[in-house]
Parts: sequence; C-alpha cells; structure tokens
Amino acid sequence: MDYLNSRLMFGMVPGLESTRKLCEVLGNSQNKFKTIHVVGTNGKGSTSYYLAGVLQAHGFRTGLFTSPHLVSLRERIRIDGIPIGEADLDRLLLQVKAAAEQVHVEPTFFEVLTLVSFLYYAEQGVDVVSMEAGMGGRLDSTAVACGDIVVLTSIGLEHTEILGPTEEAILFEKMAIVEADERRVSKAFVLGGISDSLKKEALDYTQKRGDECIFPVVRNDIELPNLGHHYIENASLSLTAAEKFMRQNGGVAYNDALALSTLKSLSWAGRMQKLTDAQGRSRYILDGAHNSHAVRRLVETLEKYYHGCKFHCVFGALKDKDVGEMLRLMSPYVSHWHITKTPYPRFRELSDLRQQLESLGLPVASEGELNRDFLNSVDAAALGENTSTPVLVTGSLYMIGETVQLLKNDYDALSFFRGMTPSTNEHR
Repeated sequence: MDYLNSRLMFGMVPGLESTRKLCEVLGNSQNKFKTIHVVGTNGKGSTSYYLAGVLQAHGFRTGLFTSPHLVSLRERIRIDGIPIGEADLDRLLLQVKAAAEQVHVEPTFFEVLTLVSFLYYAEQGVDVVSMEAGMGGRLDSTAVACGDIVVLTSIGLEHTEILGPTEEAILFEKMAIVEADERRVSKAFVLGGISDSLKKEALDYTQKRGDECIFPVVRNDIELPNLGHHYIENASLSLTAAEKFMRQNGGVAYNDALALSTLKSLSWAGRMQKLTDAQGRSRYILDGAHNSHAVRRLVETLEKYYHGCKFHCVFGALKDKDVGEMLRLMSPYVSHWHITKTPYPRFRELSDLRQQLESLGLPVASEGELNRDFLNSVDAAALGENTSTPVLVTGSLYMIGETVQLLKNDYDALSFFRGMTPSTNEHR
C-alpha cells in the first residue's frame, strides 16, 4: 500500500506506453481472459456491475473492474461478486512494483491497479471481465485488454482539457478504446444515452471500421433496487451486451428470465440507493451525483418517486465541480441544506459552499465535518418532522464513501462493506 500511495504523485498520465511495457514483463496476463469494456461519462459503474452479475448468473466466472471505490480498494477488483483479498492485493502490488523497477517505469496509481487486476483475473482463471474504463478510452490503461464488445453508456462534457472540447470529440476518444487492440478484429459497440447527432457520428465511425453498432431499446420490464430510469437504461445496455457476448462465444444460451431475475437483486451501492431501517422506514438515499449531468438524473428520479417532497439534504462537493449549477438544479427538492466536507483536500470548504447557497437565496440549516454526530443530527431533524421522506446525501462519491463507512454496520444494504479497511480513494 505504501508503494501504491507513492504513485499518487504522478497524477494522471494518459497513454499506453508504460502499461504495455509492464504487461510484457508480467506475461501479458490481459490476454488470458475475455473482456467487455464499458466506457462513457456517467453510468459506467452500474452498467459494469449489472453486466457482471448477469454473466455470473449464466455460469461464467466473471471479473468486475470498477473505479473509484467507496470504502476500500478491494472493491475495484472482484470475481463473482467477491472483492480481492488483502493478501492477494498486497502480493500483486509488490509484483507490479518489481516489474516497474525492472524496466525503469513509474506507473500511475490507476495503472498499477489496472495491472494488478489483469494479474488477478488471469491467475484466478476468469472467463470474462466486465471492465470499466477509467478516463476516456483511447489512452486509458485498461485499453490494452480490449475485447470484442464495447458498451458506451453516455456522453457529457468532462475532462475537456484531455478528451476534447466537444461531445463529439469525447465520443471518439471513448469509442477509440478499440484502437489499442492490435488484432484488428471486428468489434461490436452497444451504445445508449446519446443524442441523435452523436448516434450518427458513432454510426459513421463504426462503418468506417467495419464494426457493428447496436442501439438497444430501453426495456420496460426491468426491476432494480436502484431508483431511477437511468439505471433501467444502464441495465438494458448490460442485457444486450451479455446476450451479444454469449452469441459470440457459444456454449451458453442467454436466458432473459434468468437475467431479469438476477437484476432484481443487484443494488449498485451509493447510487440512488435507499437505506431502510429494521422497521422498514427509508432513512437515507445515497447518491453519488457529482456533476450537473448526474444531478439532472437525480432530480428526475426524485420527481418520479418522491413527487411533491422536499428533503433534508447533506451536501458536499469537490473544488473542481460546477457547484452553482448542481445546487440550482436541486433547490426545488430541498427544504434544508446541511453542508459538509471530509478531510480529503480536494473538498470545497464549508465557507465556499455557504456562499454559493446564499448567492442563490438558499439558507444553510447546519454545517460541519462529515462524521457520525453530524449525520445523526440531520437524521434527527428529518425524523422530528414526522414525515416519510428520507435524508438525501449527495454531491460527491468521496462523500458517499465516507457515509457508507459510517453507516455500514447499521443497514443490511451496506453489509458488503463490513470488514473492509478504508483505503486511499482516488478517481484515477
């Protein structure tokens, strides 16, 4: 872990040169399993998670690679839903460290974890990995494991200094993850959540390459624990990708009834997730919406499932987010703002959040560091109003992770995280 944390100083370095060098030294473990890549602006994690669950239900030994984590790094690397063990994580981190020293490469935090996942999936004999890309696609370190199916969830403006200034440029950066594959075989793209103009651009791109382009219909028969139509959209993508994978690889027939039954039990933690107490009362909604695109989906969901309700909202955000727009979008659905932050240095100061709210004419009900006492005080305030409206916690995945850590022993919906030791959380 000391070695991994030392990688943070290198920040984010787009490109595949270091990853390819290290893969070569480590035996190209990424070639020993099949990969379905999931790229996009928002929705990558849930789509990857649903896809892995459906593949596992059909009998495939299935890896899942996601980022960031909420509580522990171990969450990012799973096989059949079980996170990598601490001993295996330590052992493989040291293996990557030794390889890096051998070829005089300084890999980034994300590159190291990507390489650890390749080694782990290969040695554990997985059949297929549902692999969420980090940032972009073309220069993302996961690209060296590119398989024959790519799922694209959505496109929005993000990391424009690296991915490009327009949605079209970002679309091509993400779809170009396939260009890292030196086999030059035909690919299948499963695309959702994009505008008609972007669909045309995607079609042009795939036709020039001789690839298949699939735009799945959003199904109306999917039931999920996660609230929100956008999760139905993501699950629809995962079903199409799973069916396509099984048709390509033969041996196992896709069973739609089995897939739908499986999705009913798959709750993607921290994303429109309800926490219900022993009396059956909804006490919290956790949602990691951390940009305007995601907040729009959040308020659409609140309008549908909690029409006319106003929430006590625990809100915190990072310094690089458009907080003003996020607050403006949420304001019709919030009765009381409770602003907070964690010790993570990228968090906005409480004084800044207070100023942002006051400029919009929105008073602050309470403020403080995110801890158990702070959450209890907000919970008590909401319960004191004797309504059935839960407390909404949103604004940052980092904050959701801290909330999960604080509440994991109180709610069965968070039992996955019990016994996990918190570790450094970085997007990359």
